[in-house]
Amino acid sequence: MSSAEVDPSTLPYRDCVGVMLINREGRVWVGRRADMPGEPEGRGDWWQMPQGGIDPGETPRAAALRELVEETGVTSARIIAESRDWHYYDLPDHLIGVAWKGRYRGQRQKWFAARFLGDDSEIDISARHGGKPEFDRWRWAAMDELVTLIVPFKRAVYEKVVAEFAPLIEA
Repeated sequence: MSSAEVDPSTLPYRDCVGVMLINREGRVWVGRRADMPGEPEGRGDWWQMPQGGIDPGETPRAAALRELVEETGVTSARIIAESRDWHYYDLPDHLIGVAWKGRYRGQRQKWFAARFLGDDSEIDISARHGGKPEFDRWRWAAMDELVTLIVPFKRAVYEKVVAEFAPLIEA
């Protein structure tokens, strides 16, 4: 199916969570997306915070903790905040009808901030925690660089999440 054959207004948003994992120095965990065929980000050098879909019957909070383990291996974290609102983004036209097997027009995301309580040696981006590896590298980033690291069509969401959670860095 091509994007020309799909009316985006007929497609739902995919329910998803995101996690801003903050270390003791006030830096935020980001992973570089592994180039994978069929992924909505496409090819590029994109870095992002952990995120993923909410399973049927799962609460957003439980999904956030599960995704954190699956994508980073981190279990030593405590949720310290939840976004007030759901945040939405639409896929670019060329990915409508293509990404996520053509089932969604974009994502509806609930974001969580979590304090990392462990040591960097706990972080493991291999697939042994479930699924395929999402990232091929990771690092700690300053909050003010997060928006520039993410694929452009997700930047508005990152701007809102950064604005809402920025006070937690100083806390």
